[in-house]
Amino acid sequence: MASPSWQPPANALPIWGETTPGYRPEFGQPVPTLTPYLVNSSTPTGAVVVCPGGGYGMKAAHEGRPVAEWLNGLGISAFVLDYRVAPYRHPIPLSDARRAIQLVRCQAYQWGVNPNKIGILGFSAGGHLTSSAGTHFEDLPGLDLPSDSAAGFSFRPNALILCYPVISFGPFGHMGSMENLLGPNPPQEQRAFFSNETQVSDQTPPTFLWHTATDAGVPVENSLMFASALSARHIPLELHVFGEGEHGIGLAEDHPSAEPWTDLCARWLHQQGF
Repeated sequence: MASPSWQPPANALPIWGETTPGYRPEFGQPVPTLTPYLVNSSTPTGAVVVCPGGGYGMKAAHEGRPVAEWLNGLGISAFVLDYRVAPYRHPIPLSDARRAIQLVRCQAYQWGVNPNKIGILGFSAGGHLTSSAGTHFEDLPGLDLPSDSAAGFSFRPNALILCYPVISFGPFGHMGSMENLLGPNPPQEQRAFFSNETQVSDQTPPTFLWHTATDAGVPVENSLMFASALSARHIPLELHVFGEGEHGIGLAEDHPSAEPWTDLCARWLHQQGF
């Protein structure tokens, strides 16, 4: 589903300090930012970092702000992440996602957020980034990361929400996302390492997944394989596969088959204490 690339609004906050690790001005992308959509509440709320999809080549507008506003309607604060994409390669996108989680935890008091209830949600390739944040906890190579106040906070999310996600770089994978993230013709061991159905561990948080059976862009097997890996590790999960719907439908407001995903996810988030 074609969508214009999302542009961060004026109130977007740079996620790094004076120096952005790995920043390449010649790539023509702004520094990565986080746009807060805060809920006015007398008690700390849950929070979700939102990662729009776009094949690691862009960010889709309809998977950013509208999703944050939907979360606000559930009483959950949201933060839309403008992470870096190709020609940036791994580990840049994952470093941005980790930093976003750390920053929300660091600023939790100021933003009225519960630091123990910070989830991350992603669509399509943003779902691959989200699942990476919940499965990859190793040190990132080749980056001079700052040792500031945010760096002292955990980057492990408390929940994953995966929306028609890219998970695998194997037979059912999305080759465009893989090449944008890893470069052309990455070695087999690297493909396997970032096929996140193989990386689920006891550290992976509870996960909500949804997909459509007719998704021709990212096959439903991506969600099925990740759910199977979660089940094998006894990680709490909820999976919904809807009968019809093309790839990239976002909140699915015009797609009756998949539209219930938002109500199902809302119930799940509240069950998780968000």
